[in-house]
Amino acid sequence: MLISKWKVWRSHGRQFIPDLQGVRLPETFRGRPQIEGPVPKLLAEELAQWCPVGALTAEPFTLDLGRCVFCNECAMRAPQHITFTSDYRLATTHRDALILREGNPDFIAFDEDQVRDCIHRLFGRALKLREVSAGGDNSTEMELNASMNVNFDFSRFGIDFVASPRHADGVVMTGPLTENMARALEICYNSVPAPRLLILAGSDAISGGLFAESPALDRRFLDRYRVDLYIPGNPVHPLTFIDGIMTLLGHYERTPWSEFQ
Repeated sequence: MLISKWKVWRSHGRQFIPDLQGVRLPETFRGRPQIEGPVPKLLAEELAQWCPVGALTAEPFTLDLGRCVFCNECAMRAPQHITFTSDYRLATTHRDALILREGNPDFIAFDEDQVRDCIHRLFGRALKLREVSAGGDNSTEMELNASMNVNFDFSRFGIDFVASPRHADGVVMTGPLTENMARALEICYNSVPAPRLLILAGSDAISGGLFAESPALDRRFLDRYRVDLYIPGNPVHPLTFIDGIMTLLGHYERTPWSEFQ
């Protein structure tokens, strides 16, 4: 018991993190994948056919972080072409920025042009969010709660989760959005005073994840409302969530989408 605790301490260091932007996660963490090409056509087709969530396409060879569940199987099958780095800065305002290609730059681009003007002006100093588990398995929900614990203390920046949508500035949706939760999510979202944010946290929320083809889902809500931030992960790491929110609010900087294209 003591040895396992000591290993955790060695891995994580001190408990309280004074500088959230300067954190470097251990190599064992699976963050942003890196694709080294060219990937042979037959191997690309095999990987694409094997991927359980359809995150890989063969031609051109791409990896969609919005679908990826970070199982690492593709990297184990083709280690010379795919590696998972420890980069947790994955959130973006642009859905296409989550589609990684051969020779992709060492970052996930963040499109500042997609950020509405009112976000910095109204929410830059304080932001209250209502989290809605739309059929989730509680993994991402637990990680979002962890962002407020003594390790990360995200609330030091005036950002908190609240119980009522009437007290919120936006909604964080987790889970694949089941039919049973579709109406409840829309009621919650429309109960938030305008202008309101919509944030998708986790692969399930962004694409449906493992359940994307399930007849139990009803994702039409996402066709009707604008998404302000996509935060991939399975589950989302607290630092990925924190980095995404702080970048959206203009407190952190990321390589712009214009330089990515």
